Amino acid sequence: MLSQINQRKIKLKLKSIYKYNLSRIEISDCSKEITNIINKFNKKINKKKKIISEKTSIVICYGDSVFSSSQRHLLKNFQSFFQKKLSKYFNTVHFLPFYPSSSDSGFAVKDHYKIDNRLGNWSDIKKFSKKSDIMADIVINHSSARGLWFKNFLKDKKPGKDYFLTVNSNFNVSKVIRPRDHQLLKKIDIFKKPDYLWRTFSPDQLDMNFKNPAVLLRFIKIMINLMNHGVTIFRLDAIAYLWKENGTKCINLRETHEIIKLFRLVCSLIKVESVIVTETNLPEKENISYFGNTDEANWIYNFSLPPLLIYSFLFENSSYLNTWNKKLPQTRKGNSYLNFIASHDGIGMRPVEGIINKENKDKFLKRLKKNGSKFSYRKVQNKSKKVYEANITVFDALKKSDNDPKGKFSLERFISAHSIMISFEGVPAIYFNSLFGTSNDEAKYIITGNNRDLNRYRWNHKNITEKLKNKKSKQSIFYKSITDLLEVRLKQKAFHPNGLRSNINMGPKIFCFKRQSVDKKQIIICITNLSSKTQSKKISYKFLKWKNLLDFKNNYILDKTIKLKPFQTVWLSNV
Repeated sequence: MLSQINQRKIKLKLKSIYKYNLSRIEISDCSKEITNIINKFNKKINKKKKIISEKTSIVICYGDSVFSSSQRHLLKNFQSFFQKKLSKYFNTVHFLPFYPSSSDSGFAVKDHYKIDNRLGNWSDIKKFSKKSDIMADIVINHSSARGLWFKNFLKDKKPGKDYFLTVNSNFNVSKVIRPRDHQLLKKIDIFKKPDYLWRTFSPDQLDMNFKNPAVLLRFIKIMINLMNHGVTIFRLDAIAYLWKENGTKCINLRETHEIIKLFRLVCSLIKVESVIVTETNLPEKENISYFGNTDEANWIYNFSLPPLLIYSFLFENSSYLNTWNKKLPQTRKGNSYLNFIASHDGIGMRPVEGIINKENKDKFLKRLKKNGSKFSYRKVQNKSKKVYEANITVFDALKKSDNDPKGKFSLERFISAHSIMISFEGVPAIYFNSLFGTSNDEAKYIITGNNRDLNRYRWNHKNITEKLKNKKSKQSIFYKSITDLLEVRLKQKAFHPNGLRSNINMGPKIFCFKRQSVDKKQIIICITNLSSKTQSKKISYKFLKWKNLLDFKNNYILDKTIKLKPFQTVWLSNV
């Protein structure tokens, strides 16, 4: 049973969220319900711990990233592939939304309590969680216009009654920060009055009304349901847009932060150790704010890293990376960056606002377009549009550059970019398709016209298995190169997510940083040549005898000089 102190903490959090919306009695009732939810869960579970270490790494995938035409339960199909080819390198699987959905590849959820019939059922997730940690999405900001909740909302019936956000014509949206360029509000005549439904992401994804505490309680119950089925890492999708107030930007509002703090508090009071991850594709200062005072997200996506890495390799210049790395705050115990280069979405451009100047950003977008990128836009306040994300696979993004127009070093660029991400402070997450150097799925894009489908290729089980058997295939070469890096990583204590990171500036053609283990015993110097030409640099005498974890022949060090081939990475370790 929860102590009086912990019950009081829950009530205080609810007061902070709802002090202008609910009475003291309503807040007390809501607090009691949350307490009952926690007590009920804790009665039937034994304490389970989660260990985050240098062995923590994530593969990001869909439930049908690997499919077989003969198998109905595709989660089982993926589990078979995972156990044979990935379990040695990844201890965590991030399954993108596996619920019944009406659009956006799973992110327009129709029913949070079911699994899409094509993929399987809850027992498949539970079984998977016996051997691997499972990360899943709580699609918290919006829900499908074709789901049960919205049907009930229109009938003024539970569950769904007052679940969706409506505003009247007096609501001032002039300052609202938009992530898309469609019409935000949809006029609808319900309950004998004209109201407007709020649609941040698409006409099919209707925003939830968190001013109604029943919605908050519903999502706490959804999180508990996921825990009951083995999920212990929760990605709060599009969380920054959760709370709306008249005349504000309707993003990053105080109440949103307080709701995340409540989720973190609930997780801390449950016997299963879990991780809260916020997905906030925003300028860096706003993104980092979701750590709070170590009382909000456990992990935040390191959104600035993908565009900065890709820019640096395309233009063979580490200046932006060095400046950013020097300023990026070190994480505290219990917090971590979630590092990635690719995901199911595109390469976000908002995270480099204030980091890459307009001239170089335009040059960056021009190069990406040459490499095959499409672009998704967002509306800004003056009604014009700005690029929100570049839609392209990382392989295609790095395939050719102005200095390498024929793509001679495409493999080397790709692998070195991953070597930086894998060794950087935080937890590495690799998108399934990146493991095989997948190119844009032009065929799917032609059919759907959806930019993001360029980067959402699904593999036939037999096809990818045969390609991996052929050691000379592109897929096999990329797979081995990346998994080799992961295999080295999981043995290095300096690569603990909270291991100290510090920048070492070796000039604009090289990116270098130091990692140090939490116990201070291991130091690794990570050095990458970002250019298509061999680079030589004088290095400190003490590094001469350190071993390169990626190549045990120390033939790159001659006469106190480190000599790096085009796009070569070395990891120099003192032990």
